[in-house]
Amino acid sequence: MKKPLLIISTAVLLFSSCAQEFNQVYKSDNVQYKYEYAKECFAKGKYVRAITLLQELVTLQKGTENAQESLYMLAMAEYNSKDYETAAQYFKKYFQSYPKGRYAEIAQFYVGQSLFMSTPEPRLDQSRTIQAITDFQTFLDLYPDSKLKPQAQQRLFDLQDKLVEKELHTAQLYYDLGTYFGNCNYGGNNYEACIITSQNALKDYPYSRLREDFAVLLMKSKFELAQQSVETKKLERFQDAEDECYGFINEYPDSKERTLAEKLIAKCKEVTKKITKIGRASCRERV
Repeated sequence: MKKPLLIISTAVLLFSSCAQEFNQVYKSDNVQYKYEYAKECFAKGKYVRAITLLQELVTLQKGTENAQESLYMLAMAEYNSKDYETAAQYFKKYFQSYPKGRYAEIAQFYVGQSLFMSTPEPRLDQSRTIQAITDFQTFLDLYPDSKLKPQAQQRLFDLQDKLVEKELHTAQLYYDLGTYFGNCNYGGNNYEACIITSQNALKDYPYSRLREDFAVLLMKSKFELAQQSVETKKLERFQDAEDECYGFINEYPDSKERTLAEKLIAKCKEVTKKITKIGRASCRERV
């Protein structure tokens, strides 16, 4: 029973000793002493302590060589502490303050990387994602031969995928809302909004891994839109839906949704046949 108590007591003493040492450094007027201690904390992964000292040192050492390294370490400490938004601000500040500095290239990369790590799930606002894309593109423009180029390019693909997912969620929402008019901003019904959103996404991101998902929504929405249409527009819209289904089969012949496409084609043919038959009968009556 005594051994565990001894271990706990030793741990408490060590913690107390470390805290006392840090407080002593923090209160010291010796800037170089603080700087060396901050570097030691950073190297050992004691980022909270490093951040506390570096925030002060960035100002105290302004105009010196150490100020540049302090700002870089501060940014990286925030990043390693998972405070990505603050890290992005410090990395940006470093690049703006030292565009030719020792860490300028990696700082510019980590502006985008920090924002990348803080981007929300696709359903939420993607303003940060768009900003991260801008920052990575800036990095590639400034450092086209950088060793970090492959990573930056991959991040751009990942971020674009997130934007595509956002569009897919929006398109799916419009489809699910169907004929409910209260949430449609396109002036028509939600199936039209789904069609427009899907078409724009396919145009903006032609090589997206979610291309097939948009194509499925397109053919389903066009079919539903045709069914909801007034009689004067039904023939044209069912023909358009049928063409969309054929286009889907041609592009994705092995898709699990091929059966659905074939069923929709059969329904479109059935309706267009009836409409055409009625139209011909009407013409004969007028004659």
